[in-house]
Amino acid sequence: MIDVSILRNSPDVLATSLQRRGISLDIEALAELDQKRRRVRSSAEDLRAEQKEAGKSIAQLEGDEKAAAISRVAEVAEGYKNALAEADELDARFEAQWVLIPNLVDPTAADGLEEEDAVELTRWGRQPDPAVAVRDHVELGEMHGFLDIERAAKVSGSRFGYLLGPLVRLEFALVQYALDTLEPYGFVPVVTPVLVRSNALYGTGFFPGDEDQVYSLPADDLYLVGTSEVSLAAMHGDEILDGDTLPLRYVGFSTCFRRESGTYGKDTRGIFRVHQFDKIEMFSFCKPEDSPQTHDFLLAREEELVQGLEIPYRVVNVAAGDLGSSAAKKYDIEAWFPGQNRYREITSTSNTTDYQSRRLKIRYKSDKGNELVHTLNGTAIAVGRWLIALVENLQQADGSIVVPEVLHKYVNFDRIELPA
Repeated sequence: MIDVSILRNSPDVLATSLQRRGISLDIEALAELDQKRRRVRSSAEDLRAEQKEAGKSIAQLEGDEKAAAISRVAEVAEGYKNALAEADELDARFEAQWVLIPNLVDPTAADGLEEEDAVELTRWGRQPDPAVAVRDHVELGEMHGFLDIERAAKVSGSRFGYLLGPLVRLEFALVQYALDTLEPYGFVPVVTPVLVRSNALYGTGFFPGDEDQVYSLPADDLYLVGTSEVSLAAMHGDEILDGDTLPLRYVGFSTCFRRESGTYGKDTRGIFRVHQFDKIEMFSFCKPEDSPQTHDFLLAREEELVQGLEIPYRVVNVAAGDLGSSAAKKYDIEAWFPGQNRYREITSTSNTTDYQSRRLKIRYKSDKGNELVHTLNGTAIAVGRWLIALVENLQQADGSIVVPEVLHKYVNFDRIELPA
């Protein structure tokens, strides 16, 4: 969440940020509620102090004076009890609204409310000849036998798929490729838990706003993560980090689970939008002054990975209205998908500033005391979508698929030939 002092001291900044996101909120009413809860809390504390002071003096009193003092203390105690209950109720009302307020939008984030309002920054690579790249990943999967949607639907329902044979080998080649590329930059590999408690999802900003996207196990009070960002961020919850160790960089591998609520009828063909997929995620804890540079650094690592696979792409600055609640700014890399004849997102990198660290209580020791760190995340490889982009862009006229040279050392083939 954001610092409540912004509401108290810079309400115009908050109003501008919400307006850019397309969110309507009565900031004046929220500020009045904040003032009232603080006023009532202060009154309760005054009554409590009066109660304690009066209690101390009763021992020195006698007779009617003592009886009157006891009666007064009882009145004060009841007043304190009522004021405390009112303060708690006002705090709950305020917090219920405050936790829903998203991060402040970075001034350099693109304007607009829709996905289409993203601003293209760069392009790289050459789109394949449309006369050659004529089959989408589902057709290629059927031809080669490395993707089975029908049997997955029989077993698990819609939005699942079986990967087989060479596609499985390519998945693990992509994982190893990402780790080998990122470790020299100081990223520590992590296999993260995929089941987490609610505080991890709350701390990263997915709760309460995105609860409809998350699978839950009510009997165990656990939730399946939609990204290892959740586990990586919460790993240092309630900790004070040594400032000299920053930045901390992790690259986490996990299977991810998403309900894809609200996407009925959207991207139903193949494995582009599924309920379960594997992903490599970058995550960084850094000092506040370093977060803009760190954001650019994560984007550069994403571009390095995509370029190594020879996949054409573009980079976009995501529109303010399309940002997640925790993100102040986000870049997407959109690969060219011949089967869809358009660019689609395969990586995102977000600067969440101190939004997550404030909820998770992650600080670092500095010369000024204990300060909140900044957290940033970035997709290294979302395996399913990268496999789609790879096979569609590198398919050949004869139906075979060329394997990028950087993956040769991880697999025992340099091309996927059609079955005999």
